[in-house]
Amino acid sequence: MTPSLKKLITLGLLMAPLGAFAQPGALTEVGIDSGRLKGSQSGDVISFKGIPFAAPPVGENRWRAPQRVKPWRGVREATAYGADCMQKPMASDAAPLGVEPSEDCLYLNVWRPAQETANRKATLPVVVWIYGGGYVNGGASPSVYDGSAFARDGVVFVSFNYRLGRFGFFGHPALTAAKEGPLGNYGYMDQIAALQWVKRNIRQFGGDPNNVTVMGESAGGGSVLNITTTPLTRGLFDRAIVMSGGGRSLMGELHEISRDLPGNPSAETIGKNFARSVGVEGTGSEALKALRELPANRVLGDLNMMTMGSNASTYVGGPVLDGRVVVGTPEQVYSAGQENKVPMLIGSTSADLGFNTAKTMEELFAPFGREAERARQLYDPENTGDVQAVGAAVAMDRMMTEPARFVASKISQHDRQAFLYRFSYVADSLRSETKGAQHASEIPYFFKTLEARYGDKVTDKDQDMASDAHAIFVNFIKTGNPNGTNVARWLPFNREGNLVMDFAADEGPVLKEDPWKERLDLIEKTQHAKP
Repeated sequence: MTPSLKKLITLGLLMAPLGAFAQPGALTEVGIDSGRLKGSQSGDVISFKGIPFAAPPVGENRWRAPQRVKPWRGVREATAYGADCMQKPMASDAAPLGVEPSEDCLYLNVWRPAQETANRKATLPVVVWIYGGGYVNGGASPSVYDGSAFARDGVVFVSFNYRLGRFGFFGHPALTAAKEGPLGNYGYMDQIAALQWVKRNIRQFGGDPNNVTVMGESAGGGSVLNITTTPLTRGLFDRAIVMSGGGRSLMGELHEISRDLPGNPSAETIGKNFARSVGVEGTGSEALKALRELPANRVLGDLNMMTMGSNASTYVGGPVLDGRVVVGTPEQVYSAGQENKVPMLIGSTSADLGFNTAKTMEELFAPFGREAERARQLYDPENTGDVQAVGAAVAMDRMMTEPARFVASKISQHDRQAFLYRFSYVADSLRSETKGAQHASEIPYFFKTLEARYGDKVTDKDQDMASDAHAIFVNFIKTGNPNGTNVARWLPFNREGNLVMDFAADEGPVLKEDPWKERLDLIEKTQHAKP
């Protein structure tokens, strides 16, 4: 990394901490590099919310790398979430509704156990959570992402917001000409800035800056994959958890910053389309000034997970291939063995996300070429002809299941341990109406926040699965190995054994040979094999 790039992406020069732990009895007050904070205690957990980790990304800071926080005097209250990042909210398990969104949104939250952190020398493992939402929705504030259960188990839990939609992923010739720093991936730059904040400050909360796990789901899982493949994050984390984040792509097609390709316009071209749609012409400094002066609601428009398709000509859809923050797809980087070499826990759900556009069975199986009949036998063994149901399974395997196995396989080839899972448990109250575990349904189990999702419908079976799933994640966060007492033994993945940990319906977690091996092999052979 060049010195200038490091300066632009970091939040400024490292400052001496303004204070370590307060005296026992005042554990809710800490000092970090930008000032003192006052959190709140609930039982055996202390939380600090709404901590700024970068300057507000508004005005001149819109579409710039995160800038340094201005230090404050006195003690700042840190008892309420900061605003979620600008978005058009929609009710979805993949992006639960949080606090009111705003363009001023770069805030993070910390949960820590009260007892252990009374000790000044405590250094607890740290996990940093990255939410999903298709890079256009989501936030750190929904109660299903509460970090209290991790804190009770001796982990310092961190969550944060990152810029979304056109605020987070955007290109325009005027930005390129301004030469203000890295381009396109402002949401990803926020994620890197949050990890740098953790590196500098987490010891003040009792956390170990050299024992950090990054964890994300859906677009957050894709974000973790980029964190493992960009050189800008080396030394900022020690292991990774990818939940329904795919594995070969960053959850969509990558546009380059400036170069138009057949069928794949550049981020600059798409940005110019957007600018024209709001009455901004030109490619110079005046155009950039006008774009930065647009009201936030005009930049947002009607963009959310439901309208991304209709916004394709004016929004890049997510991360941009800039060669600095995003250096390639995970498939490219892992295939070249150039990823950050860390242990990983990776998986998906049994009825995960996928996008099927086929209208007939013939159209659905056409991409399998000469193996079309074999694919039909594997995906529709009872010959139902149900294009919707069978197509969902094919699309899921193409987008989520096989790519996760691909990453696990590459990690094992590179002499690191990868643990592959499949979450198939369905909440007791939903079994009569739901076939398989849907996208994002695993989150409240791994977080032990079932009541936030299911309210008073939570059963003892649900709680048992949450206890097992959460314990396994905590083990991995602490040591890089999910094994421990009173949990199922989990062997690392390799292609010879093809073992997957199935968080199954009523059996609890079960390690077994992957029953979907043949169909995943066929996806790999026909749709991902190199010529």
